[in-house]
Amino acid sequence: MNKRELLLKALRNEPTPRPAWVPFVGVHGGKLIGKSAREYLQSSDLIVQGLKKACELYKPDGLPVVFDLQLEAEVLGCELRWAEQTPPAVCTHPLEQGKSLATLPVFDAANGRFPVVMEAVRAMKKDLGGEIALYGLICGPFTLALHLMGNDIFLQMFDHPDYVKAVIGFCASVGQKVAQAYLDNGVDVIAVVDPMTSQISAEHFADFVTPAVNQIFAFIKGRGALSSLFVCGDATRNIEAMCRTACDNISIDENIPLERIRDFTRGHNKSFGGNLRLTTVLLLGDEDDARLDAIRCVDVGGGCGFVLAPGCDLPYDTPAKNIAAAAEMVLESYRREIAKRTIIAKTAEAAVAEAAPDYRKEPLVTIDVVTLDSSSCAPCQYMMDAVHRASKRLSKPVAIKEHRITTREGISMMTRLGVKNIPTICLDGEVKFISIIPDQNTLVSAIEAKIMGKKGE
Repeated sequence: MNKRELLLKALRNEPTPRPAWVPFVGVHGGKLIGKSAREYLQSSDLIVQGLKKACELYKPDGLPVVFDLQLEAEVLGCELRWAEQTPPAVCTHPLEQGKSLATLPVFDAANGRFPVVMEAVRAMKKDLGGEIALYGLICGPFTLALHLMGNDIFLQMFDHPDYVKAVIGFCASVGQKVAQAYLDNGVDVIAVVDPMTSQISAEHFADFVTPAVNQIFAFIKGRGALSSLFVCGDATRNIEAMCRTACDNISIDENIPLERIRDFTRGHNKSFGGNLRLTTVLLLGDEDDARLDAIRCVDVGGGCGFVLAPGCDLPYDTPAKNIAAAAEMVLESYRREIAKRTIIAKTAEAAVAEAAPDYRKEPLVTIDVVTLDSSSCAPCQYMMDAVHRASKRLSKPVAIKEHRITTREGISMMTRLGVKNIPTICLDGEVKFISIIPDQNTLVSAIEAKIMGKKGE
């Protein structure tokens, strides 16, 4: 079987000679051809060049055509803030600003940047579609609803649940239209990427998200294609709920132990994917770090229904040699066995234990937010937004600091604070909100308690 056939077989949860291999090349494709993320995501020719370069270097079984969860939001009237090394970020929320579902722009996958993406799909299908599988990534209905509503969605889920369900249902219909466009143009796999679901409970997932994503998965199945549910962050509490959806595959990042998702998905006859460490290994490590992490994943995942992949979109500056080293481990069993016996794991410089700051000496309460990168990670972006909004309601000023683990300094601070999952909010060094965005009243109350405590010192 060729690479495409091997990946599709793995996604169907069938035995394969080796695990499948899908590096999530998004804006990193721009890096490979010397173009910025802004240039790359607005040109079908550049996207194709980047993907072909990735195929040459990483020898994948499949690739996403683009990794940009803002495409749908842009068509629906959200304004974007562009960057040179990350996908654009949503910076306005129409339903928060007085719009209603009825007054949003009519969604059409022929608008916005979708024609650019579909042109890239057709070109890749023509040139490489027989060799590798192509993924069409769509913004999941809960994350798209949050783009439209802003952080207010979390409070509205309690106060006006029917309204939130209506918005999420609308977003599911948008997702179905995008899935149709991708399938019409030749992709093999539709991945519903819904990172913000890591911020809600299993009960809310089942109530608000499951009906919406199942609408999309039923459509994909009706077209004879395969589907994946892709989540970021610590969605451990929702694994069972995710496994009960109608998708074929579940993909996760490093926040969830690979063993855990393996055991859950096998009990529901689904394949699973992940969870190469994105920053500490692929971005900031070296080739041996990448080899060892790939070996860890391959040993856990095995050769039935497993897709080796990074936990999310590859950072722009990820060294190509690290990704190629990981690829070598999954593609060449002999080299993998040699590596197991000869490579000594290295300890990242940033993981050297240091003392946390002495917050008692600081005049202001310090809010440390440990993120992947709020400019490119939706849960991180909305957690930072929640902190900034809360700060405007406080009795005293506070110091707000973001620690991005795409930097060695960020990883060092994560270690010093004892943070295990991202994104996380710490108040004066105390880990307080782990991989969940608190509602405004809860967050304000927690910070005010710290302010009062500092007054009493």
